[in-house]
Amino acid sequence: MNIDINKLAADNIRILSMAMVEKARSGHPGGAMGGADFIHILFSEFLSFDPGDPSWINRDRFFLDPGHMSPMLYSVLTLTGHFNAEELKQFRQWGSPTPGHPELDIMRGVENTSGPLGQGHTMAVGAAIAERFLVARFGDLFSHKTFAFISDGGVQEEISQGAGRLAGHLGLSNLIMFYDSNDIQLSTETKSVTSEDTAKKYSSWGWEVITIDGNDQNQIRKALGEAVKSKDKPVIIIGKTVMGKGLVDNEGNSFERKTSTHGMPVSEAGGSFEKSLVNLGGDMTDPFRVFPGVREHYDKVLEGKRKAASEWKKKKAEWAAINSESDQKLQMFYSGNIPEIDFRAIQQKEGSATRAASAAVLGVLAKKVENMIVASADLSNSDKTDGFLKNTKPFTRGDFSGAFLQAGVSELTMAAVMNGMALHGGIIPACGTFFVFSDYMKPAVRLACLMELPVRYIWTHDAFRVGEDGPTHQPVEQEAQIRLMEHLKNHHGKNSMLVLRPADAIETTVAWKLALENTNTPTALILSRQNIKDLPSASGNRYNDALKSESGAYIVSDCEGKPDIILVASGSEVSTLAEGAVLLKNDGLKIRIISAPSEGLFRGQNDDYRKSVIPDDIPVFGLTAGLSVTLQGLVGAGGKIWGVNTFGYSAPYKVLDEKLGFTGENVYRQVKDYLAQYKK
Repeated sequence: MNIDINKLAADNIRILSMAMVEKARSGHPGGAMGGADFIHILFSEFLSFDPGDPSWINRDRFFLDPGHMSPMLYSVLTLTGHFNAEELKQFRQWGSPTPGHPELDIMRGVENTSGPLGQGHTMAVGAAIAERFLVARFGDLFSHKTFAFISDGGVQEEISQGAGRLAGHLGLSNLIMFYDSNDIQLSTETKSVTSEDTAKKYSSWGWEVITIDGNDQNQIRKALGEAVKSKDKPVIIIGKTVMGKGLVDNEGNSFERKTSTHGMPVSEAGGSFEKSLVNLGGDMTDPFRVFPGVREHYDKVLEGKRKAASEWKKKKAEWAAINSESDQKLQMFYSGNIPEIDFRAIQQKEGSATRAASAAVLGVLAKKVENMIVASADLSNSDKTDGFLKNTKPFTRGDFSGAFLQAGVSELTMAAVMNGMALHGGIIPACGTFFVFSDYMKPAVRLACLMELPVRYIWTHDAFRVGEDGPTHQPVEQEAQIRLMEHLKNHHGKNSMLVLRPADAIETTVAWKLALENTNTPTALILSRQNIKDLPSASGNRYNDALKSESGAYIVSDCEGKPDIILVASGSEVSTLAEGAVLLKNDGLKIRIISAPSEGLFRGQNDDYRKSVIPDDIPVFGLTAGLSVTLQGLVGAGGKIWGVNTFGYSAPYKVLDEKLGFTGENVYRQVKDYLAQYKK
């Protein structure tokens, strides 16, 4: 009997995918079954990885975009030894390593968390850039491919435009993407929502386009063979596949190309699980079985991959022996750590805007942190990421010797690309734009939090003091939204994000220090457009004072004895509190001023420290250029907050300060009124 082992392997993937969804009584079997041929050929014949060392730095990366096709990924990873049948049976269950949408687990072969369509392949663009960056510094020995898998939905998501444009513009020839074009969506056929020519679209962006029958393994093999040879373009393989390939109904008739099989078990969609299983060569008594022939085939595949990886590691050891300094640098890059930097020595101009202070730090980092890549969404001269750019150069087609990415006006794309760089490893990514446009970035920021990626966000123009640009550009609710991520815990029980809004130039230096030391979560730096008066120094050394930012909130200035009132704020509002405090002290009041750059860090301190800064028995007044609720957790139920609870207005920022009450005089009035009511 002549058995086509490759067809058998693909059918095995189909069976496992179908069985997982059927047992869980939820999931997406159809797409997974249609993509089985490609995923088998890719993993068995083209994807380079080390079965015994999943985190091997020179492995090819595979990024799955349609996370709902997780059964396909878990199935092929079962064939490669990363999962077993019992784990597949726990698909979508509590505590299972096989969640409904894949979650980052390098040791299991899962390179990215996916679910929100469009982000997976955009992360792949970031990984491909990271690879080019590292090859430019260490040589072709470290070259490898990045593969992405995208669906009809991913192509429709607007982020695909940014990813496609950027990859084509940079000529990322190390990026190969398979477009699983099955013409079926969750609720409709694709013809109901689009009539675009996808091939022409990607061709116009500078991609090489190959169109094939995505279920013909010979065509898949040929297309991948051509794609890996590309020298100057990313490649998209448009594979016309069959949704639910191999499915039949109770009468044994074809049940392929059905919308219903996109998002529900086969038996609930109107097909026959049992007859489809038999049709594909499976056994109802053991639907989670890996066919013996397929197991033997993959055992040989894995042995070949071990051998290839071992040969590369020998070459790498030879390279390291000759290039010991470069090897040490490479190890430093992949450690995620930064070289020793004397942050104290960074010179800051008196009364600087915190965006300008950030630029001063970035100028130093550009010279000291050789694996840092900074990006901006067409705002480098305004968000002041040009402090970094002035000491390097932007990436251009074929030249990745610089360290700056001009992402263009595509904030979400930029954020997802940064995630991909972080996932690849060896890179310290940071990106900047106006704070109000963090709204565009939020889906990728959320995934960075979930994946615990140390991406640094540089968000400037942090308040209504954007001024004449008006309410469209003036963040009001954004800080409250982002600080919610300090309340949301990741799966390791830590704050999912570090959010820092420094109060002056020196505190900005310290904020950058904390951001780079935080290698476990994303960090946001929220920075001012306008100049800010330097805060007074309680110790006589403003840098030493600002180092207390690591506690989240600290005393900027204090009084003798018990304060009559505590004034708390972050960012530029702290200096406004200092102006008001002068007036309040003239009335004989004892004042304590608190700078709170990170509520999340402050909540993480022990009770003794928190109560030493903000005791329970002293009235608290908060000032924020955002929603009042931003400070609620610090001020408490009995406190008073002066905030901005409407959209902003177009006017010079000093006029807005007066109109909206962000002056020392209004702080004085509000505190006096509050204390009068408090005493009652």
